[in-house]
Amino acid sequence: MKKISLILALMISFVITSCGDEKKEEEKITIGDNNTFETIDTEEATMETDTAAAATDTLQREEGVVEVQLTGDDQMKFNLKEIKVKAGQTVKLTLKHVGQLEENVMGHNFVLLKQGTDLAKFAQQAASAKSNDYIPQNTDKVIANTEMIGGGEETTIEFKAPAAGTYDFICSFPGHYIQMQGKFIVE
Repeated sequence: MKKISLILALMISFVITSCGDEKKEEEKITIGDNNTFETIDTEEATMETDTAAAATDTLQREEGVVEVQLTGDDQMKFNLKEIKVKAGQTVKLTLKHVGQLEENVMGHNFVLLKQGTDLAKFAQQAASAKSNDYIPQNTDKVIANTEMIGGGEETTIEFKAPAAGTYDFICSFPGHYIQMQGKFIVE
């Protein structure tokens, strides 16, 4: 009998909260054999449901973001030679310079290039663009890039992953692209 009363109470509670009545309702429902009552505040129950739905929505939006941690050092090396993401995914890339040398001596950046870009030609153009973080002015070859940073610094950018394919990423500080390059694979 106790189980039937509890089930009945839950069903009535569900019906009351799903009716969509705009006024605040309180309902007394018998739960046990000893005539004890529990007051259910349907507005509060609805707010709890809405909060749970909002939390789920937030998680779904965050699922589309991939965080990438990339480091560069004083030996002109990235810690990653390959980065894999999904097409259209938001990429939150943090570049950290784990070395100690200053930006003007051993600066690093992350530059994601369009497919088919000639790395040597791009790097040659970039070498003369010091005032623009070694990114050539008016270039159409760059999908995304960070600012140039020195030892102990870090920077973060967000961008949408391009269409499926394999792209090159480099550091465009003069001469660095030879060692500091990798593949950005979009699935």
